[in-house]
Amino acid sequence: MCGIVGYAGARPALGIVLDGLRRLEYRGYDSAGVAVVCDGELLTEKKAGKLANLEKVLSERAAEDPTSCAASPIGIGDGTTAIGHTRWATHGGPTDRNAHPHVSPDGRVAVIHNGIIENFAKLRAELEADGVQFASDTDTECAAHL
Repeated sequence: MCGIVGYAGARPALGIVLDGLRRLEYRGYDSAGVAVVCDGELLTEKKAGKLANLEKVLSERAAEDPTSCAASPIGIGDGTTAIGHTRWATHGGPTDRNAHPHVSPDGRVAVIHNGIIENFAKLRAELEADGVQFASDTDTECAAHL
């Protein structure tokens, strides 16, 4: 079952969001992802499988570039605004590319969503006819492009 956690406040947001996602693990899911605003930049990470897979990638990301916004003890900076999602596949298989969040083409908006966009096939066809290239097989990505 999908779950959404968000935080906007004065404290570093990623740890709070990850703690919230851990509390949702009992519900079952096939992937997890986060988006954090850090130094005016939208940073995302998503991974198929358990939350531990996502946390491992976040730790590795911080270790690779200790001078970047990504280099905090929690993985993606100390941004104070973040969203997180655990996904149970409805459109597209349980893969890294289908995990949420999905990002707008300009990289300024991250979208997570629970449920089904019932007219997504029509929306997707219209967007693709306009030249939009999709990075996933999900209905949610349509919202990011719109």
